[in-house]
Amino acid sequence: MSQRFTVSKRDGDRCAADIQGEVNQLFEGDEPTTSGAADTQEAANAEAVLVLKGDNNPKESSPFINSSDAAAEKSQQYDGKNMALFEEEMDTSPMVSSLLSSLANYSNLPQGSKEHEEAENNEAESSRKKPVKAPQLGTLMGVYLPCIQNIFGVILFLRMTWLVGIGGVIGTFIIVFMCCATTMLTAISMSAIATNGVVPAGGSYYMISRSLGPEFGGAVGICFYLGTTFAGAMYILGAIELLLIYIVPKAAIFPLEGLEGAEAEAALLNNMRVYGTILLTSMATVVFVGVKYVNKLALVFLACVILSILAVYAGVIKTGVDPPDFPVCVLGNRTLVWKNFDVCAKTIETANGTVTTQLWRMFCDSPFLNATCDKYFVSNNVSQVQGIPGVTSGILADNLFGNYYEKGDLVAMIGMESVEGVDDPLTNANRYVLADITSFFTLLVGIYFPSVTGIMAGSNRSGDLRDAQKSIPIGTIAAITTTSTVYMSSVVLFGACIEGVVLRDKFGEGVHGNLVIGTLAWPSPWVIVIGSFFSTCGAGLQSLTGAPRLLQAIAKDSIVPALRIFGHGKANGEPTWSLLLTACICESGILIASLDAVAPILSMFFLMCYMFVNLACALQTLLRTPNWRPRFKFYHWALSFLGMSLCLTLMFLCSWYYAIVAMAIAGSIYKYIEFAGAEKEWGDGIRGLSLSAARYALMRLEEGPPHTKNWRPQLLVLVSTDAEQNVEQPRLLSLTNQLKAGKGLTIVGTALEGTYLENSEQSQRAEQALRKLMETEKVKGFCQVTVSSNLRDATSHLLQASGLGGLKHNAVLVSWPRNWKQADEHQTWRNFIELVRETTAAHLALLVPKNISAFPSNGERFTEGHIDVWWIVHDGGMLMLLPFLLRQHKVWRKCKMRIFTVAQMDDNSIQMKKDLTTFLYHLRIDAMVEVVEMHDSDISAYTYEKTLVMEQRSQILKQINLTKNEREREIQSITDSSRGSIRRKNPAAVTTQLSVTEDQPGGSKEEKPEEESKSASSPVSPPAQVQLIHDNTTPASPATPATPLTPATESAQSPGEQVQMTWTEKCDGEPAKPPGAATPEGIKDIFNMKPEWENLNQSNVRRMHTALRLNEVIVKKSSEAKLVLLNMPGPPKNRTGDENYMEFLEVLTEGLNRVLLVRGGGREVITIYS
Repeated sequence: MSQRFTVSKRDGDRCAADIQGEVNQLFEGDEPTTSGAADTQEAANAEAVLVLKGDNNPKESSPFINSSDAAAEKSQQYDGKNMALFEEEMDTSPMVSSLLSSLANYSNLPQGSKEHEEAENNEAESSRKKPVKAPQLGTLMGVYLPCIQNIFGVILFLRMTWLVGIGGVIGTFIIVFMCCATTMLTAISMSAIATNGVVPAGGSYYMISRSLGPEFGGAVGICFYLGTTFAGAMYILGAIELLLIYIVPKAAIFPLEGLEGAEAEAALLNNMRVYGTILLTSMATVVFVGVKYVNKLALVFLACVILSILAVYAGVIKTGVDPPDFPVCVLGNRTLVWKNFDVCAKTIETANGTVTTQLWRMFCDSPFLNATCDKYFVSNNVSQVQGIPGVTSGILADNLFGNYYEKGDLVAMIGMESVEGVDDPLTNANRYVLADITSFFTLLVGIYFPSVTGIMAGSNRSGDLRDAQKSIPIGTIAAITTTSTVYMSSVVLFGACIEGVVLRDKFGEGVHGNLVIGTLAWPSPWVIVIGSFFSTCGAGLQSLTGAPRLLQAIAKDSIVPALRIFGHGKANGEPTWSLLLTACICESGILIASLDAVAPILSMFFLMCYMFVNLACALQTLLRTPNWRPRFKFYHWALSFLGMSLCLTLMFLCSWYYAIVAMAIAGSIYKYIEFAGAEKEWGDGIRGLSLSAARYALMRLEEGPPHTKNWRPQLLVLVSTDAEQNVEQPRLLSLTNQLKAGKGLTIVGTALEGTYLENSEQSQRAEQALRKLMETEKVKGFCQVTVSSNLRDATSHLLQASGLGGLKHNAVLVSWPRNWKQADEHQTWRNFIELVRETTAAHLALLVPKNISAFPSNGERFTEGHIDVWWIVHDGGMLMLLPFLLRQHKVWRKCKMRIFTVAQMDDNSIQMKKDLTTFLYHLRIDAMVEVVEMHDSDISAYTYEKTLVMEQRSQILKQINLTKNEREREIQSITDSSRGSIRRKNPAAVTTQLSVTEDQPGGSKEEKPEEESKSASSPVSPPAQVQLIHDNTTPASPATPATPLTPATESAQSPGEQVQMTWTEKCDGEPAKPPGAATPEGIKDIFNMKPEWENLNQSNVRRMHTALRLNEVIVKKSSEAKLVLLNMPGPPKNRTGDENYMEFLEVLTEGLNRVLLVRGGGREVITIYS
């Protein structure tokens, strides 16, 4: 294996030109001549090997992809002087010479299977040593004759004359024309697909799957396989019918002699089953032993077919000159079964007088003239009619129109008189030719269509053709033209040469048991009988050879997991397991035992296959895929659609219930592959169709905003990632799944800090992490990662740029900044508040789950509980809609919904409750309603205290000068004021670290005194000891003793010195603290101001009062609720109170386990109208 060497600094003592020369020699496959082994080893060690990983999607094996080491070596050959401009890209962009050489070595082998691709890669070197034998078959031997052999089949010999007799010349001609037109249009579409690039062996399955994708390809491929398999069953049944009825009737195991009606029919079917199974077993053995014998016999079987057809045409010509003698015996107008009698007469005159015949004895009880005879036999005369009057007889006029029969009807001469009583029962029924099945036009279509299948025979051999793109269109269309001409001419000629009763006599019972088409043949009926027997046997062998290989190709593509075992075979690649399955399916067709019942089944599968070939061509043409450049130019999307429509029409004409079953099978396989199959990217047309449909839908969405009835939360979920690009809040996606249930748009986004050039790998890792988590949480949607110089801008970019056209998010889901009070998280809450402002400006709804880690995962189930909605202000009805959506998910399904609303002093709470109940009834939402009365009360001392401490923290931070770094950040930041605030629980500030302890589970507290220090560059004059009291309780809270601050170690994280403070928290239920306890002397000293209540910002006091009162009521009513939803107040319009806003929200939601803060987007999202 060759290696690539690069010149590095440690090679500086050697001339660069010498090293380059060695490199070029290595590229050319020569050994370096100027360096020793040690130098070579040193150069080898100096190289860094770069492994480029793909996206793990298996791509189609192609001559354009260098899949071997040899090709990689070849691609790196370049002249150091002439190609220096491109030398850095040589490992990713190969030279044109290497591309052309790989194209020249490309061989048309069966593709699409992983095993084959691996084998091709592993045998790259051996392929250079052992030249591949180039395929030599031309259009005649490779396409035309195989198609002729496959198209001409058992139906032409066994059923064509009967079809003409039953359907009439006109009706049958219409059927033949429709079917031939269908195959011709399909052949045109197939030619376009086959000439659009190199078509490896695999035929129709390969073309459909690569044009329509793995789901359609697998479904249609299996349908085509089933059609081919049932075709084998049909050919075997045809061969047995020829054998038992025309060649060796005495070989029947279940004798038909003396049986009538249903018994005779059952005996015939049992004979077919026994002999069909024997013939199938012998054929499968031949295929298993060696396909080469089948291929060698193919020409012999083809010769039989051609000789038989020529014999028929020769017989037609002969009838114009000398019609053959095939009389038909008719009693009245009823055709008699010419069996067990020699003369078509009741009596004959001899020298001894009148003598009764064998026919007399069949209808009378004795051979004497005074015998008692059948009433109809006595009343009607016996006449003899010429079965084949000849092409010049004018019989065509009598056969123009059809004659359809019910099962058991008599096959009678049209235009002949018959004397019979209306109520006379039919006696001696087995003496007459009867209709064996009920016939109608659509049945004839189903029986005839298999005789035009086989047009794929040429494309299936594409790997053996010298020039497939030239041979397939010419050979296939020529074969269809030839066979269509033969079929349509035979319909007219049969109607012009043969008597109608003979045509309608399916098994030739009226012409001495001869094959009807054989009576027309020259020189003998046996030419047709023997020729058709061998041709049907050959066609059956071909089906048993081709079907297992088709199944093996599907199995090796690994798109249907259940079929993987059938991809294996013998050492030489013969599909043993596939052959076994094929034989079993074929046996099921043989057990049906009726050629007329099996034919419509395979018609369905072939018609479905042809329909999708036409669909593939039409789609590719209409979508104008850049890769759609077929060499065959005589196609049009309208022709393909016409062919597809004809296929669909014929499917339902043949048998509507078979058509539905076939579609159900194909649909089931499609969904199975979609959910369980391996994902394949084949550049199929369905992907292009999806893109076109998506573009059309997006353009429609642009026409206007959705109606309120159609509104649903289209979520942009903002998550944060850690240093390893793992999502920090996975429960956020669980909540997303519970809200969406897979419906609508979901975009999961995250922001990274830095530049994209430097962080592209981290961006890709973050995207992969998002995709993996979305897959785990079963969230269907898209993920997006944005990199910007700071997180604030990156989040803003996500908010603005996510979505496309009308498919944009209308709601943002982001978790509450959990550690916003910590010193190093000061920017987090600023970003959060800016996000709230931006969603408001963009008219987007905002959902903020607080304490997201306590939310349930998708696997949890609430067996009881409540979802409480606190409807304080109306912002479009989001609060009503979200619980309804949540309760659609199994996690929340058993939770009941309660709606609380707040009544003020002047509100009529009773009327409010009644109105709200009516409103919910019209909304079709089941919920309990409660109106909570909040009377105006004096603002408590504790409210003033909370407000005072909050404002004092803001003031102290404003008096501290910012460090240099913070000043730079201030200039850069949007929020250029309110740089910090004292937090209630965790220390957090722009330039201040406030260290306190979190509430312990048991309610215990610690107090951590820390030192306040200052630097010369930041002159601040407060004393070293500062005492702050902050009590984080409800209004009914005890007084907390003042806690002096004691010195602690200085923080070394910032170049400037920082003020570090602490305060205590308690959460017990004792009475409120006296007002005087809230103003310690230490605070008066540090601020040099009097913290009297009248100096407080009255707006903050009111807000704190509202937050405390609401929190008190909510905790009282909803402390046991599984989830609490409440309106989220908006941030202050000026940014001076941002830190207070976070504090208000903390106070509002304190003491609640799961909270979902909801802020509407400024539009109605729920309506009472239908």
